[in-house]
Amino acid sequence: MTHHFTCRVYYEDTDLAGIVYHANYLKFIERARSEMVREAGISQSALKAEQGIVFAVRRMEMDFIAPARFEDDLRVETCLTGVKGASFDLEQVVWRGDERIYAAQVQVVCLAESGRAVRIPADIRQKLVTFQQ
Repeated sequence: MTHHFTCRVYYEDTDLAGIVYHANYLKFIERARSEMVREAGISQSALKAEQGIVFAVRRMEMDFIAPARFEDDLRVETCLTGVKGASFDLEQVVWRGDERIYAAQVQVVCLAESGRAVRIPADIRQKLVTFQQ
């Protein structure tokens, strides 16, 4: 199942040329990832408070295909492409209508308070696979 998140480009998201500043795509896809995890039934604040673990981006590969502009309506599609012991991989694609304008391959790792990678708890893993491709 693919998760869908919509957002609009605001003036503050753009640069002097009137296109979305490259770093703002990270905000769009971060919001989409957070909403996907939430819709999977995982409270990241409860996970931290109760089990002392958090999710953090470990690696990301991005492809800027076409620029988004002020007032564009965007859709971020996120799907889980793999789960390992302490990490999971996602593909995130930003669309403007039927046009694919940005894509990212993201690896998220599960960290303990010490900053060391730890296995994703079985119940959390089961919830995440709801969005597996």
